[in-house]
Amino acid sequence: MSLKLYAHPFSSYCQKALIALYENGTPFEYRQVGTPEIDAELAALWPMKRFPVLVDGEQVIREATIIIEHLQRFHPGPAPLIPDDPRAALEVRFMDRFFDNYVMTPQGRIVFNALRPEAHRDPYGVDEARRMLETSYAWLDGVMATRTWAAGDRFSLADCAAAPSLFYADWTHAIDAKFANVIAYRRRLLARPSFARCVDEARPFRPYFPLGAPDRD
Repeated sequence: MSLKLYAHPFSSYCQKALIALYENGTPFEYRQVGTPEIDAELAALWPMKRFPVLVDGEQVIREATIIIEHLQRFHPGPAPLIPDDPRAALEVRFMDRFFDNYVMTPQGRIVFNALRPEAHRDPYGVDEARRMLETSYAWLDGVMATRTWAAGDRFSLADCAAAPSLFYADWTHAIDAKFANVIAYRRRLLARPSFARCVDEARPFRPYFPLGAPDRD
């Protein structure tokens, strides 16, 4: 098997890459981080020790978005996640960046703050992150009023980013009922078989979530 993915099932960005693999039924070897052996392999491939990392033969691909781009170009499957049309592709890539930068990043800021020793926590930064999430939810609610998926009618790279972003963001800073379109979209993502598989694979690790994991998802 030529593809190896270094990842952890509870990681949002790993889920993003896994959704793409599962959507297309792409065979790969799952190298789950968290043991000395696998962690040493990861460090040798990427000194930042961040994951996911994809190994394709002699090539090492880092960062979830680039992994999905690589898979589409070199290991295409029946479900293309980036359109051939350049204008449509730009919208997909923009929405991908929106979820990473304006949902996952502030969500992560809140979570990482909760993991710090109390003396080193940043209440102001957490308040900023919560305001960013509120702004993001409001903007996204308007966008999703006329869309089934993040960039239109077809599941795409943008939805690979959206699924774990909104999944964990709602745990961290609950999506208000007034954002009904965002809530409905999150439900569609949870019903998608590729993401539902990610959620199930991550269930054993929920006790590690520092803010508490709800039982509803």
